[in-house]
Amino acid sequence: MLEMVDLKKKLEKAEFKKWMDDAERKINELQRRMKDAGVPTIIVFEGLEAAGKGTCINRLMLPLDPRGFKVHPIHPPNVEERLRPFLWRFWNKLPARGRLAIFDHSWYDRCLTERVQKEVSSKDLPKAYEEIQAFERQQTDDGAVLVKFWLHISRKEQRKRFKAILDNPATAWKIGKDEKRQQKQYDKYLEAAEEMFERTNTAFAPWVIVEAHDKQFAIQKIFQTIISVWEAALEKVAAKAAAKASAGAKDGKDKPAKKAPKSLPAKNVTILSALDLTKKVSEKEYDEKVDKYQKRLLELEHEIYVRRIPVVVAFEGCDAAGKGGAIKRLTERLDPRGYEVIPVAAPTREELDHHYLWRFARALPKAGHITIFDRTWYGRVLVERVEGFCSDIAWQRAYREINEFEAHLAHDGTVVVKFWLHIDQDEQMRRFKERQNTPWKQWKITEEDWRNREKWPMYETAVNDMLANCSTSYAPFTIVEANDKLHARLKILKTVIDAIEKALKSGVGKA
Repeated sequence: MLEMVDLKKKLEKAEFKKWMDDAERKINELQRRMKDAGVPTIIVFEGLEAAGKGTCINRLMLPLDPRGFKVHPIHPPNVEERLRPFLWRFWNKLPARGRLAIFDHSWYDRCLTERVQKEVSSKDLPKAYEEIQAFERQQTDDGAVLVKFWLHISRKEQRKRFKAILDNPATAWKIGKDEKRQQKQYDKYLEAAEEMFERTNTAFAPWVIVEAHDKQFAIQKIFQTIISVWEAALEKVAAKAAAKASAGAKDGKDKPAKKAPKSLPAKNVTILSALDLTKKVSEKEYDEKVDKYQKRLLELEHEIYVRRIPVVVAFEGCDAAGKGGAIKRLTERLDPRGYEVIPVAAPTREELDHHYLWRFARALPKAGHITIFDRTWYGRVLVERVEGFCSDIAWQRAYREINEFEAHLAHDGTVVVKFWLHIDQDEQMRRFKERQNTPWKQWKITEEDWRNREKWPMYETAVNDMLANCSTSYAPFTIVEANDKLHARLKILKTVIDAIEKALKSGVGKA
């Protein structure tokens, strides 16, 4: 690919100045329109050292409203970042809807510098490509505009620029051991870049190669590209709005809401309907085992800290299924410095302005710690699906996105344990009435709980689909028969213990 690039391309100064006057006004106008349309933009600048990334980014910033963008210079990961999945720090930097994030270097360091310097193994590299593709597709499927630039210069040009930088006392500090090493390994970096293009040049996130010997030509190409993709994005938004308005006019404003069926078809035997919810344990057995399991879990908490193994425990379940009580028993004897419980409620305004996985990615544990989610990213395929809070396309797409998200965690060495706590409708009604009639439990029951109960068949269908689509070898679901709380709590404790012990035996960890 790069051997076909014509690095002799130039743009005369007078022509450049004349063209840029209009381009700057245009790009400023488009930035405002993108903000109003609520479309986020991610711009990635990659290329060898001294290719001119900083110069091009500075030139791009001049006509933009500084309140609407942020530049992220990406350096080698620090200690904190190395203890997380490699995409974690980039999830944290994603722009809100209507804003612009500019990356000076990016997640592609994994396929370039880390690859050439052998900081990522040949075995892990294919996984990195898969994870990057999934990450980029998730953003663009969610409506983001993603533009990736590779600023290309020859070995000779890089050497010439390095010399000019070194000859100036004010800039000589920019050329250190890493830069000099890259000059010596120019061919290896180009070989890595070529494979990177082949593996990640996709329809939803294509690479734009910028001939960067002539600064003015490079800047013009970058401006032209951004103007083009922003205009296309705004046309897409307008077309979508027109189609929605047309469909609304055709269907009528008073179209009745879809009613929930009273029950699933009698022959529809599902994962949940086949459960044996009569499973019980005696109080004596419970007291003996809960003490044993909690002590073992405390020992394991210390072991995963030493081995630097992160653990994610995800709880989903019917309303009143006992998630809170189970989490309490799970954490009762743990060192509070080693775990965190994340209670998940309806998304905030800030969270709605990002990809739905954003708030969960930010809360992932660092290596050696445990994060427990009380409700999770599965809200997209459960409550958001049933209540119509997202489109059918969005929740159907989410099965793949969630599997990719969890695969990234598992590949990083995270132990992922997922629970669905299930009770039958009679037990749920009994617990609802108990909460309603017990003063110190009344806060647990809301109008929403009663409303959700009326949609039990719709939720049961959604749960069965979730279990069928998202219980994987690397992140399996455990269904917990929760009519008996004691049985449920013991099963949860034992499942977490078994999963951690398995990881310890396998030799994973970042220690």
